[in-house]
Amino acid sequence: MKTHIQFGSTLIDFELVFSERKTLGITVRPDSSVIVAAPIGSQLDDISRKIRKKAPWILKQRNFFLTFEPRTPPRRFVSGETHLYAGRQYQLRIENAESDSVKLIGRYLEVKTTNKKYAEVLVRTWYAEKAQQKLTSIALPLIHRFRNNGVEPKALIFKEMPQRWGSCTARGKIILNPELVKAPKGCIEYVVIHELCHLVHHDHTKKFFDLQKREMPDWEKWKAKLEKILA
Repeated sequence: MKTHIQFGSTLIDFELVFSERKTLGITVRPDSSVIVAAPIGSQLDDISRKIRKKAPWILKQRNFFLTFEPRTPPRRFVSGETHLYAGRQYQLRIENAESDSVKLIGRYLEVKTTNKKYAEVLVRTWYAEKAQQKLTSIALPLIHRFRNNGVEPKALIFKEMPQRWGSCTARGKIILNPELVKAPKGCIEYVVIHELCHLVHHDHTKKFFDLQKREMPDWEKWKAKLEKILA
């Protein structure tokens, strides 16, 4: 059943399921949905009271997952528009030419094309190629370092994900969103390290955060920068 509690000015919706268990369990999913598993026979008032006590933790988890939710505004791919690459802003400059090319020239992302209607495809293709090169070069040393923790991903995959910057599958594959190429190196390292930590600890437990802190002591700084620069 779906229900909710009021915590201050915030309404927390959650799905309530009953099962053969002794204690209340609360799970916050990456999409910010909340699942509450309660022992059979539990009273709704008692459940609501316990959830209200855990509300600060629930809201903290929701905010944590926002780190992995891309929110870059849509682009129109016209001259004068700004585009991010490696944490810096570049002004798009589209020019007619006899052949197609995309290059970084000073503070410009220069697109030369036989037809300006191809600009979007050319820029997206350029970003995809740069993402695979840059993200791989940043991820591989970290993957090698994590062998000290007895883990190594089965594969490194690049895939556009509308609601995540990174993901670690149950089979041990790490997926990175190519859009990360727009962020500074530290932000990319943070996402990679976060997913590598999931190879050791699958949930966001204290042990998970202790490992993340050990591998990247300033991870909170880069988490905040990622949220800001790609918002």
